[in-house]
Amino acid sequence: MISAIWMPLHFVTNMAEGRLILVVGPSGAGKDSLIEAAMAQLAQDQRFHFPKREVTRPSDAGGEDHIAVSEQDFAARQAAGGYALAWGAHGLHYGIPIAVIDLLANGDTVVINTSRTVIETARATYRNLRIIYVIAPIAILAQRIAARGRESAEDVAQRLARAVMSLPSGDDVVIITNDGSLEQALAAFIAALTHEPALTR
Repeated sequence: MISAIWMPLHFVTNMAEGRLILVVGPSGAGKDSLIEAAMAQLAQDQRFHFPKREVTRPSDAGGEDHIAVSEQDFAARQAAGGYALAWGAHGLHYGIPIAVIDLLANGDTVVINTSRTVIETARATYRNLRIIYVIAPIAILAQRIAARGRESAEDVAQRLARAVMSLPSGDDVVIITNDGSLEQALAAFIAALTHEPALTR
């Protein structure tokens, strides 16, 4: 069953006029698959941008298409203010290049796969914010993580343990349950990306 739970949008004051969309959820929920499919479907719409994350993981490690950076380069860029958002997880560091600020200032929509840990920072910084939380039952998460073949059994167990963390709440949150076909989940995901209520006070 695919479901999307809508809540009224919440706003805070910041410098950006465009919409920043955070795609969050546990490992195995299907975030990367949904983002890749949405990129293809919205490829002709120049208002939507899906920037690659910089990650302290080799480019040939498998998984998402990311920009590989060393620990030293990541630290230097973060210290210089080179990331719009940055966080650590699973022994890695992730960053969203600061160039997305220009896209937001232009009124565009920026969609990024990020961590639940940066939600409050994003809320305090970006006015037009939407959080799409993608979830799936634990059994499905376990199957999807195992199928990737890049985590050890211990890593899989740790990721599943984090999956039971409480859902983010707030009137800027859309929840999509992704436990069916990709096509069904994509329809809900595209609706969440393109829904256009007034976003300013």
